[in-house]
Amino acid sequence: MKNETNKIERRFMFGRRVIYSSVKEITRENVVEELNKALNAHITNSSEIDYLYRYYKGDQPIINRQKSVRPEINNIVVENHALEIVDFKKSQGFSEPLQYVRRGEDESLSDKINQLNEYMFIADKAAVDKELAEWFFIGGTAYRMVLPSRNPEEAPFEIEALDPRYTFVVYNNGFKKPPLMGVKYIATEENEILYSVYTPTTYFEIRKNQIIKEEPHALGYIPIIEYPANHARLGAYETVLPLLDALNTIASNRLDGIEQFVQAFMKFVNCDIDEDTFKKFKELGAIKIKGEPGNPADVDIVSEELNQTEVQVAKEDIYQMILIICGMPDRKGATRTTGDTGQAVKLRDGWSDAEARARDIEEMFKSSEKQFLRVVLKICKELAGLDLSIKDIDIKFTRNKTDNLLVKSQGLQNMLEAGIHPRIAIETCSLFSDPEETYTTSQPYLEKWQTNPAGYTPGNNKPNPENVNLGDAG
Repeated sequence: MKNETNKIERRFMFGRRVIYSSVKEITRENVVEELNKALNAHITNSSEIDYLYRYYKGDQPIINRQKSVRPEINNIVVENHALEIVDFKKSQGFSEPLQYVRRGEDESLSDKINQLNEYMFIADKAAVDKELAEWFFIGGTAYRMVLPSRNPEEAPFEIEALDPRYTFVVYNNGFKKPPLMGVKYIATEENEILYSVYTPTTYFEIRKNQIIKEEPHALGYIPIIEYPANHARLGAYETVLPLLDALNTIASNRLDGIEQFVQAFMKFVNCDIDEDTFKKFKELGAIKIKGEPGNPADVDIVSEELNQTEVQVAKEDIYQMILIICGMPDRKGATRTTGDTGQAVKLRDGWSDAEARARDIEEMFKSSEKQFLRVVLKICKELAGLDLSIKDIDIKFTRNKTDNLLVKSQGLQNMLEAGIHPRIAIETCSLFSDPEETYTTSQPYLEKWQTNPAGYTPGNNKPNPENVNLGDAG
């Protein structure tokens, strides 16, 4: 396991490695060999994730700062912008629970999907999602595990976010890169490593390169699912680590400059003063000196004040670059005195870029979430009789739908008045987390929009030739 007492040094990292194998199936005969091969890449990944995690908690290289000149003045300042970046991105995308909604028009599925959402609530999935998000924004990847519940009366499954420093998935390097095995490990009381290995059909426990337990399971899938933040598996602040270190150096040196100016050296010119006299001088605040003809005596302070304005310009430039690279909004935008409002402010201050980055993360998350749902639905069907398929479910991220409410509402009304089908208009306006459910429950109130004066009939997207005047087509 990791030893967090070691000093943290500056490192350059470029994302986590995906672990591949050329075998098509993990069996009793090759599981130990493939595990040992995978550990080589995993150990490097684990070390880097541990570094990023410590950095996120504030254990950053500036803490080991040493000075050779005036070492007694050595201020250590940690401006933990890594925490700021992770917390912003996590709260932006996962502040509200994910919702599973119905895909298509089969209303009979609504009750089943509501039951699935109830199971997710009981299993505390929203909290696990936040933990997952925290891990993949820190280390570039995260892992979720789902198993049949020990208390199926409440929910048929249990879920957990695993520590990516002690978890990994091995993929086949062929077409579609299917997962071969999921591995998690712990240290036993005897200070030995116990590996738990899951394949789609079998569970192994391995210690000291020996299989100590083997049993089949009926899931049909690997219950450990990887959630990468992006294809390169880069953490949210990994690409700006040198800039974050530079900010810490600037803040620490700036405080040193202030302290060195206050505690400046005394300079005595053409006069001698012993230690006792100097102590009395510091107590009284005044000193008497005597010069000689041709050698005037003087007492002065050796100091050079740091130009704080220039330092602030450099610091703000670095911070702005961090915000741009990480897709963060400019928090100082509110202090600007401009006439910009609405969408202009979003574009100027980077909020639209932050929203675009969040949507990109959503698509990566949904891909892994589908793998998770396949395992969950298999368990629900076997233990709770809940029969659903992936094609029946859509995954919705719930964010601030009231933002620009007036503009969105006006857009919805304009589309309806223009003859756009209400379902399409509701989906397009971005007002609702579940457009299909909104359309279904609102149908009694949408009747006036269902009849199109241009010749369309309710429930039919084809025009009625008897009502259409072709001569007016131009």
